Amino acid sequence: MTSMISMKEFAERRRKLMDRMAPDSIAILPAAPERVRNRDVLHPFRQDSDFQYLTGFGEPEAVLVLIPGREHGEVVLFCKERNPEKELWDGFLVGQEGAIERYGMDDAFPISDIDDILPGMIEGRSRVYYPLGKDHAFDNRVMDWVKVIRSKVRAGAHPPGEFVALEHLLHDMRLYKSAAEVKVMAKAGQISAEAHCRAMKRARRGGYEYNLEAELIHTFMEHGARSTAYPSIVGGGANGCILHYIENSAPLKDGDLVLIDAGCELECYASDITRTFPVSGRFSPEQKALYEVVLAAQYAAIDAVRPGNHWNHPHEAALKVLTQGLIDLGLLSGSLEDAIASEAYKPFFMHRTGHWLGLDVHDVGDYKVGDAWRELEPGMALTVEPGLYIAPDNANVDAKWRGIGIRIEDDVVVTKEGCRVLTGDVPKTIAEIEALMAD
Repeated sequence: MTSMISMKEFAERRRKLMDRMAPDSIAILPAAPERVRNRDVLHPFRQDSDFQYLTGFGEPEAVLVLIPGREHGEVVLFCKERNPEKELWDGFLVGQEGAIERYGMDDAFPISDIDDILPGMIEGRSRVYYPLGKDHAFDNRVMDWVKVIRSKVRAGAHPPGEFVALEHLLHDMRLYKSAAEVKVMAKAGQISAEAHCRAMKRARRGGYEYNLEAELIHTFMEHGARSTAYPSIVGGGANGCILHYIENSAPLKDGDLVLIDAGCELECYASDITRTFPVSGRFSPEQKALYEVVLAAQYAAIDAVRPGNHWNHPHEAALKVLTQGLIDLGLLSGSLEDAIASEAYKPFFMHRTGHWLGLDVHDVGDYKVGDAWRELEPGMALTVEPGLYIAPDNANVDAKWRGIGIRIEDDVVVTKEGCRVLTGDVPKTIAEIEALMAD
């Protein structure tokens, strides 16, 4: 599949990062390691998100090095060498020539030579940008390279005097999505929306939660999204009240709701959708009443996603609607102001209304700048996902409400005028859901 993000854009990202780096500095970023699943079997490889953002390079055992001002090339990649015999077993490798020709690197070396070459690149640089603490084994290698340089100080070597977390520069860049990134995320959202629609239709036949999970994965794969963005949540009945339920093995029962929180990953970009719908295809009065509250809260939160508002505005908007709805339905008492101040809503709504979205489903980026909530700006991508959960053992409410869990989630990108919903192709009003399931 041809990438929707060009090599030119990856190069522009590297240039932008180097422009932010201090003079006489170097950045070192390792690729994700391969991880053992069991015995001779590895987990499917997924590239480190920061490495992916800067390179688009999809192999393990690689290290990106950025050296602003280096005469022989500022962008260097250490990667595995071509090996026809090994490739016969494990697949094609890019190699050093491919790294330069296909991925726009200025220079490339075999990863096996990194211990001989990289210390010389670090020497003389005053500052090293590096993701300390992310990979303990690689941390030790970096420190060993610095020790080699320090051992040669009497011979005139100059070891670096400062280590700085690479994330401080890089993650702020990742927070603002380009047009190409939004295009990938919109495509992922369309695929995931189709998967949710397919699962809704399948639910009418009963079966088990995993039957609906199978419909999701089938649709993802059918459209070229080879992975889920996170383990899919398919919670029928009271399982929908478990926020991170992933067992997905219970039977589907008429009269219950099903909460599905699932999204595909496309070109390493995540989508994240939640829909809640009745197994029978028709909402009960209690389910309908709670659902309308959650849907109104989501509409209010989406309306609050606009430039000039801060990060917490959508959450505050949703919280007011949810809390007032609980009061109106008799699940809470007192005034709206008192219920919010005392957090009386917490047994029913215990999570935030959203999170950043991008290469990670819970993407990077600060939510506060100093002590203030961050202002929303065009290009920022986030989820909007209010919910209400009435625990099956909540003795403080009438039994007719117990075991109902509802969440509605969409992916949005901040625009100059407000926001764009990327996942609007899957129904979410009661009428739309019941019509789809009756079709």
